[in-house]
Amino acid sequence: MSKVVQRRWTGDGSGPTRRDRLGCDYQSYVPDELQGRAFVLDGDVAADIAEAEAAILRLNANATALTNTEALARILLRAEAVASSRIEGLEVGARRLLHEEVSRETEGKSADVTASEVLSNIDAMAFAVNAIRAGDRITLDVVLDTHRLLLAHTRLSHHGGLLRGEQNWIGGSSYNPCSAAFVPPPENLVLPLMEDLVAFCNDDGLPPVAQAAIVHAQFETIHPFVDGNGRTGRALMHIALRRRGLAEKVLTPVSLVLATWSKAYVNALTEYRYSGAADSADARRGVNAWISQFSTACTRACADAESFERRASEIQAEWRRRIGSIRRNSAADLLLKALPGAPVLTVSGAASLIGRTFPAANNAISTLTAVDVLRQVTVGKRNRAYEAPDIIAAFTDLERQLASPEGSSLSSLPSRPVPQRPGSAEGA
Repeated sequence: MSKVVQRRWTGDGSGPTRRDRLGCDYQSYVPDELQGRAFVLDGDVAADIAEAEAAILRLNANATALTNTEALARILLRAEAVASSRIEGLEVGARRLLHEEVSRETEGKSADVTASEVLSNIDAMAFAVNAIRAGDRITLDVVLDTHRLLLAHTRLSHHGGLLRGEQNWIGGSSYNPCSAAFVPPPENLVLPLMEDLVAFCNDDGLPPVAQAAIVHAQFETIHPFVDGNGRTGRALMHIALRRRGLAEKVLTPVSLVLATWSKAYVNALTEYRYSGAADSADARRGVNAWISQFSTACTRACADAESFERRASEIQAEWRRRIGSIRRNSAADLLLKALPGAPVLTVSGAASLIGRTFPAANNAISTLTAVDVLRQVTVGKRNRAYEAPDIIAAFTDLERQLASPEGSSLSSLPSRPVPQRPGSAEGA
């Protein structure tokens, strides 16, 4: 039975105000365990789940416009990681991030602290979705390793991969939980709750989207880490979908939609945190409300991903029109196919990407630069690189589209900070 636990916070005298320095009584929420629990899905929610699963399967099966789904997977992985970071307040525009990604490869370090944190999120997301294949077992170690990568290049790296040994909270003061909006379970319950969650991840009793939704909500409720819970939890929902074989090739950028519907997202998570018995009316209503919200976000995310794929296909067709005749499987041909997934690169990076020599890649880049497919830029201190502005613009438009509550930033303004369109100053 889910419950709240009465606890006492003893003030340690720190904090700028008297209220921050005082102790208080507070309530810590303890959710029901998931293993062996019977979930009852309402009819309309089951329909939402079926629609979401059909959309995810369609996106994975029909992602053909980008020649190979790896290119689409790369750009959506980056978009999903960026969106997950934006929910946490890390704002980085597409061009700035892509340049910093190349700078880190060429110089071995990053001077842009915020971009570095987002890049760590990309690393963690990439590790998570590649660590699990259909039918594999999810382990606690996979979750811990994902978190370790997430915090690897931050000031909190020493907390990476470690379950918390102290009480944490969401909202209110930074010094105590007295005015917090939500207080997760006590620290001594984190390990058993996480072990239960991981066991539930490996159970096939629910539809995949419903399972992923519950996994994410339960993880956010446990809040098992000192920092990085939101981003790790959003990676975990992709692991859950990948394990069930629903999203084997292409990442569904659901975090972009959840970030747009932030108020509804938080409200639905709050409803999930019922009090009382797991088979109560409140429990059923709360769980169904959350699953419905998550399913609808998945459906919307797939629709916007498909629109990006169509736009990328149009861009590639225009590139080929500019170049004219091009030999199949030549370095230039291979680079055209790869650019949507890597729109900023060096000559060395291009050679590695297409599996050709440095001179061949250099010649291909010269060919594409001559027709304005690529433009030379400087990244880091003085490294020469090349960017595909058309794809960066399309990526920016995708973020703006996903930030619009109605799916179009022209008719419905973005509900959260988004990058500027090309031609205006790049946002942070």
